[in-house]
Amino acid sequence: MTVLLISANREDINMLTLPMGLACVAVAVEKAGHAVRFLDLLSVKDIPLAVEQAIRLSQPEAIGVSVRNIDDQSMDQGRFPLDQAKEVVRLCRESSAAPIVLGGAGYSIFPESALEYLGADMGIQGEGEAAFPMLLERIETRKDLAGIMGLHLPGQGLRGPLSFIRDLDGLPYPEPAIFAEEGQPQTSAWLPYQNRRGCPLDCSYCSTASIEGRITRRRSPAAVVANLAGRVKSGFIQIFFVDNTFNLPASYALELCRRMTEAGLKIA
Repeated sequence: MTVLLISANREDINMLTLPMGLACVAVAVEKAGHAVRFLDLLSVKDIPLAVEQAIRLSQPEAIGVSVRNIDDQSMDQGRFPLDQAKEVVRLCRESSAAPIVLGGAGYSIFPESALEYLGADMGIQGEGEAAFPMLLERIETRKDLAGIMGLHLPGQGLRGPLSFIRDLDGLPYPEPAIFAEEGQPQTSAWLPYQNRRGCPLDCSYCSTASIEGRITRRRSPAAVVANLAGRVKSGFIQIFFVDNTFNLPASYALELCRRMTEAGLKIA
């Protein structure tokens, strides 16, 4: 199948960040044998034109829309980022009959209400690297969608178990080339890195458990540093960790920092 993946995020407060979560899904989709076109709307000036062109050029059989934020965390003149995603869904509807699938951290917090508000065909709560390729296979072969991990259908709720990938080392990091514009990596952007997922704590203000589950899973420090070295070699020097549990456990954080120091990584 040909799949169009769209990052609907347009929040540029403090820093421009690349949609690494959606890029991880893109790698999984490609490994499953599908063709992927990637569209990041963060810095796009003409959204309708960009979406229309991406659909016209790729002729997708399925469209994935990533929802990163529910609110902008501003108590002064706050905005509602779901309206941005709703516009993207509407534009996709106007140019394509392909099924539209929602995902992303923002979607996973309120999956049923977000699916209803945005008007998409279905959504995946939680991690998409395993669930989305499975969904594409079911769509392609016209099989029943029930049982797919984290899948929500309008008016039907959760149709499969909400489970999470245990072996993060088994998941490849996406290559920076997926973000390239005319073959040149966006080395001026901040490159987000997530090495741990899930949190066993129960903080009332935090949505991590809703998005990633309550069991902490992590990549090995050796694998992280090896991949970081490759990204630095590609020209990325502005890298930040988005682990919500970076210091949990402390021994992991210390080991990772020690290996980074020993590798002499020149990153900001």
